[in-house]
Amino acid sequence: MANSVAKKTTPKKKPKSKSKADWPAAKYTGVVVLEDGTVFYGFGVGASGSHVGEICFNTAITGYQETLTDPSYAGQIITFTFPHIGNIGTNDEDLETSNTASKCSVEGAIFKADVTEPSNYRSQAHLDDWLKQRNIIAVSGIDTRALTVIIREKGLLNGVIAHNKQGKFDIEKLTDMAKGFAGLEGADLAKEVSCTQSYEWDETTWDLETGYGQLLDPKHHVVAVDFGVKRNILRCLATLGCKVTVVPANTSCDDILALKPDGVFLSNGPGDPAATGVYAAPEIAKLIETDIPVFGICLGHQIMALALGAKTKKMHQGHHGANHPVKDFTTDKVEITSMNHGFAVDADTLPKGISQTHISLFDGSNCGLAVDGKRVFSVQYHPEASPGPQDSHYLFTRFVDHIEQAKAS
Repeated sequence: MANSVAKKTTPKKKPKSKSKADWPAAKYTGVVVLEDGTVFYGFGVGASGSHVGEICFNTAITGYQETLTDPSYAGQIITFTFPHIGNIGTNDEDLETSNTASKCSVEGAIFKADVTEPSNYRSQAHLDDWLKQRNIIAVSGIDTRALTVIIREKGLLNGVIAHNKQGKFDIEKLTDMAKGFAGLEGADLAKEVSCTQSYEWDETTWDLETGYGQLLDPKHHVVAVDFGVKRNILRCLATLGCKVTVVPANTSCDDILALKPDGVFLSNGPGDPAATGVYAAPEIAKLIETDIPVFGICLGHQIMALALGAKTKKMHQGHHGANHPVKDFTTDKVEITSMNHGFAVDADTLPKGISQTHISLFDGSNCGLAVDGKRVFSVQYHPEASPGPQDSHYLFTRFVDHIEQAKAS
């Protein structure tokens, strides 16, 4: 065996690490371009192409599939502040869009970490494949903290998300595309996600042993006006004994009353409430004049406020996440809630006879109202906990209690 010879060598200098901003853009297959010209390079996931929308950030750490299928995100691109998205895969049960499992309203998604192989016993498909099937563009490897800071400082910005396997992007064209987007103010998006024909709902909430159940012996009949309703809201109503008839967003008061409901529910949804309220608010105002209990969530809350004579306004950065503290003045308790809205009711415009029942403890914005002397109330947040905590499930019970009280009287 040959003798080894020690050689004197000059130690090599440790190469300086490059930030992703220093790497050639050609290495990337995904890009996010903001209307102010800011560019983030990353790696494309899901569908190819380019989509434009309003970029928001969501602070939830669970429920990414429910978030991506929430119709309230129509016209938006979601920045997930939680870094690990896709790690539990996807399945056919955790969907929130009520019309069709293959249709999603979100324009795109932005991730910090690369999407890994799923590790969960309920997983049926990799997130990348699931996104492709639904034509959702996503980009991973983005500095989501930096992007979130921009939104916090400048407000909700329009932007473009693009995925090209060759890494070829016309940044100037994409910037013009972002600048040319009309935004969500004045946009009636509820009509795009609402059902076009009424249908019945009797599926109840999920159980670890049996999965979803079915309501067999309904006690009440609720008509749900679909502005972009989530499935778990309907399940929560069915679990409490309510057969639900879901009707389109433009259904008139007379047509709702013709269904002989015990209560009327106004659903969540996307877009500018003032735009949807042009046709929806007058009909809701007629409903409120009756003795029928009415319960509204999110966009339904905002349209109810418009029907009562209040106004809504665009928020600086909106509320999106499953960790928002809200004070309930009716119980004097604080609850952690799930939120998703970029518009809010202007509490200063609430007329006499309307009580503010909830406020956000983040910024003091209005999160609930009730009509004095009537069984009519609404909240800005999502009590159905999909995703999110279950602190607010009591609101569905309150609605059913109102129905039973109305029947008894």
